[in-house]
Amino acid sequence: MSGSAFHRFANPGRFLRLASTVLPWLAAATALCFAVGLYFALFASPPDYQQGETVRIMYIHVPAAWIAMFAYGWVGLASAAALIWRHPLADVAAEAASPVGAVFTFVALVSGSLWGRPMWGTYWAWDARLTSFLLLFFLYLGHIALLNAFDDRQRGRRSAAVLAVVGLIDLPIIKFAVDWWNTLHQPASVIKMGGPSIDASMLRPLLIMALACQCYFFLTTFMRMRALLLEARQRTLATRRNTARPRNVAPVRGA
Repeated sequence: MSGSAFHRFANPGRFLRLASTVLPWLAAATALCFAVGLYFALFASPPDYQQGETVRIMYIHVPAAWIAMFAYGWVGLASAAALIWRHPLADVAAEAASPVGAVFTFVALVSGSLWGRPMWGTYWAWDARLTSFLLLFFLYLGHIALLNAFDDRQRGRRSAAVLAVVGLIDLPIIKFAVDWWNTLHQPASVIKMGGPSIDASMLRPLLIMALACQCYFFLTTFMRMRALLLEARQRTLATRRNTARPRNVAPVRGA
């Protein structure tokens, strides 16, 4: 993509017009995917021969974990674009996505804990993947805190962007923790060489739920981006009005 095209897609006004067109379709796709995915996950998929009905937690836990990592990649890359190229929408994209990613991370941690209790006999274990995923949650919280830590909005965004870029190193650690260390988690069964090893009757609802979570991420992130841009526009207009407002001039008294 050329530099001119790069900045053309970064125009806030163009993004607002695009969001107005895309958001209704994203909302419809999100609702449809969740409806279909939950039907297959709860009613049309079989129980696991070892885990029984407990396996249905997978249809929430795994998509939430995937989107939590995707969202942090979004935040980190947007932050890098803001720091390097001063991309007009990059800071807004990172700020909008961070709370959404934090929620997905929290859902993955809680659902994983509930799944771990019957499978491992404990709600939590300090193995490599769980610990690195908990670190991801703290990275999100740190990013959100830095965004609101300074009176100068741009200073907060720059500090948060540095943390987000440095925190990208946690993503490959989460991904390859089961290969590098001995963990309670099983190796990858969906994205792997040779194709998925999970049965199609379980893979189908898992992928639909993943698509639903992905649509929800884009829906909420774009909605938050639009809200942040409109707030910034209102602040700019208010500042201009205050600047243009004539000051009271004291009357000149005669001698």
